[in-house]
Amino acid sequence: MSDTPRPPLAHKVIDRALKAPIEETRELLHRDGELKPGLGKISSIVALSLGILSLLGVLAFHFPEYLTTPDLRHKYSVDVLRQLLLGALLVAGGMSLANVILGRMRRISMVAFALVVIATALGGSRVPVGDFPDHTPYIGLDWFILDLLGSTLVFVVIEKLFPLYKGQSLFRKEWQTDLKHFAVNHFIVGLALLVVNFLLHHLFGWMVSGQFQQAVQHIPFVPQLLLCILVADLAQYWTHRAYHEVPLLWRFHAVHHSVKTMDWLAGSRQHMLELIATRVCVLAPLYILGFSEATMNAYIIVVGFQAVFNHANVHLPWGPLKYVMVTPDFHHWHHASDEEAIDKNYAAHYAFLDYLFGTAVKSTKKFPESYGVVGDYMPDGFRRQQLFPFTGSTKPREPAA
Repeated sequence: MSDTPRPPLAHKVIDRALKAPIEETRELLHRDGELKPGLGKISSIVALSLGILSLLGVLAFHFPEYLTTPDLRHKYSVDVLRQLLLGALLVAGGMSLANVILGRMRRISMVAFALVVIATALGGSRVPVGDFPDHTPYIGLDWFILDLLGSTLVFVVIEKLFPLYKGQSLFRKEWQTDLKHFAVNHFIVGLALLVVNFLLHHLFGWMVSGQFQQAVQHIPFVPQLLLCILVADLAQYWTHRAYHEVPLLWRFHAVHHSVKTMDWLAGSRQHMLELIATRVCVLAPLYILGFSEATMNAYIIVVGFQAVFNHANVHLPWGPLKYVMVTPDFHHWHHASDEEAIDKNYAAHYAFLDYLFGTAVKSTKKFPESYGVVGDYMPDGFRRQQLFPFTGSTKPREPAA
């Protein structure tokens, strides 16, 4: 018989009281399906999400040289960010406290409230920011917070107002995997940009002509932007087509195509090496031609919006525009596993490129019947999908017994 003293009953009760909310929160994050209003689930999830983002925001204020993106930190207003952080803390704290008092999703709300308390104890929106070096290694935590918050507010509203599939849940299957892709792609933005810039300058620097770039920069803004998007989309089209037609490249691109439910988060599923390779191939001609800074900034906004919007669960009456620009309807067909959709609709911005090169989908059906890779061979989970090009098999999965 052991002589080890058992912990007092009070310690067991406290231990259980601390573990239960964390376990319930972890379980919630592994669930999918529709959220029913009136049960406190929606408000508790909002409070939990804002609590997590607020705590991350406070950490970014404490360590801006390591957790913020240099290109962003020089452009946004710290005072505005403080107000946003304060608002998030108040909303998260108010919602979580109300749910605790009302007994709705109490354990998860307790976790959300605890996150608010910790963020506030660490300084909240009043963390002082002094001078710091600009050339330190960093992860894009600020870019992750702002983009996730902004994308959620904008695209979830659009999806609810103009849905393609009306019964589709916000928390659809495999949303956790795509959120991990979203986070990692934002966190490695510094490393990705460093690699892309290194490759651009060392592989294509010899092709740059100052006189030619000046001539391009003297083109008026609107036609210069349209030309910039066209050049980028031509590079995107042929790069994208190569991913589909070269078996080795397809192993990387299959990760992106393995999404079986289309929404604003679906486009985030992408292999890290494909992300870097695509950026090099698309930015190379833009770098050589030397478009103006204003044009490049506008192009980044356009490509950022379309990359998310064209994967979204959205349907609008586009009319003749659907033959000119890429829309969600157009890009959804690219992700379809229907026979007539395989290796079609490659363009990212200008739909007419696929009509020009003979790769536009021709179907009597209005919308695709299914999405994902044919054979459904891609494993779930961020880590396994990143390893898939090196270890996975493209053979169809065996049916479950």
